[in-house]
Amino acid sequence: MAFVIPPMDPASVAVSGGALRLPVRRIFCVGRNYADHAREMGNDPDREPPFFFTKPADAVVPGVATIPYPPQTENLHYEAELVVVIGKGGADIPADQAMSHVWGFAVGNDLTRRDMQSEAKAMRRPWDLSKGFDNSAVIGPVRPVSETGPMRRGEITARVNGELRQKGDLSEMIWPVEDVIAFLSQSVTLAPGDLVMTGTPAGVGSFGKGDVCTVFIEGLGEISTTIAPE
Repeated sequence: MAFVIPPMDPASVAVSGGALRLPVRRIFCVGRNYADHAREMGNDPDREPPFFFTKPADAVVPGVATIPYPPQTENLHYEAELVVVIGKGGADIPADQAMSHVWGFAVGNDLTRRDMQSEAKAMRRPWDLSKGFDNSAVIGPVRPVSETGPMRRGEITARVNGELRQKGDLSEMIWPVEDVIAFLSQSVTLAPGDLVMTGTPAGVGSFGKGDVCTVFIEGLGEISTTIAPE
């Protein structure tokens, strides 16, 4: 097959415990999946089914990295999240079969240009660029589900420069992993290499140049993102 320009190398994430990597096809993100976070964003968590937005695959950043402060924002936010890695595709997946489609789990940080997002919401415009910008999907090494189990509970935290900012438990998700996969697979046919970022607990906030944000999930470990000083 001939291409008019050289094809790009596939985006990928590390696999825990070795040199293997996992190719990334698409990144789906769940909005407002923890009740306290939905409330802090001014929404009623009891009235909404899950909704989704996306990030480009090449927005992926390794779990330990230094990245530049992104352009067009003065309010960059961290969001600690559990990441689900799809290993077997399918559509209209029943919730009670969803876990058989999961390859593994990872720690994630859904970076957000919050001021850009707020402006887009106020103008009733799409807010894709507030979520899907360069280096906006920080994802640590993936651990196979055979090692982690279904990750239905476990502490999740975010710290900035060592100060605790977010603390929750995976059991507090409004829609657990199985339901998220079932809902999403009604809209798109999931495929191996798709990632799902499953939402964030309350306590989101800003961090800036020179700051270090660490995200921890019990059973998966910790990732660390440094914003370059200049």
